[in-house]
Amino acid sequence: MKHTKATQLAEERIHRLFELAEQELGKKPERSKRYVHIARELSKKHRVRMSREMKKKFCKKCGAYLKKGKNSETKTIGTLTIVKCIECGFERKTGDKPKQ
Repeated sequence: MKHTKATQLAEERIHRLFELAEQELGKKPERSKRYVHIARELSKKHRVRMSREMKKKFCKKCGAYLKKGKNSETKTIGTLTIVKCIECGFERKTGDKPKQ
């Protein structure tokens, strides 16, 4: 895909918004949530895909920036990883299901 100037600028802004969301999480969690929301909107508007690592950093349901120990819990079962958002209770499962 061709990277236009607008697409590159959108990618940079998305990365910066995630940095700001991480910084603001402890002081003002609502502002952190807002930064994630803006980053997601930018991603949709400019059709920029977020990396897997970036997608794991926020809750799909409530939009909260997730930080282990602060507002999320991580559980690993074999190769399956379950990240639970403490704010809304949503669980994101990644990896392969364990064979029974």
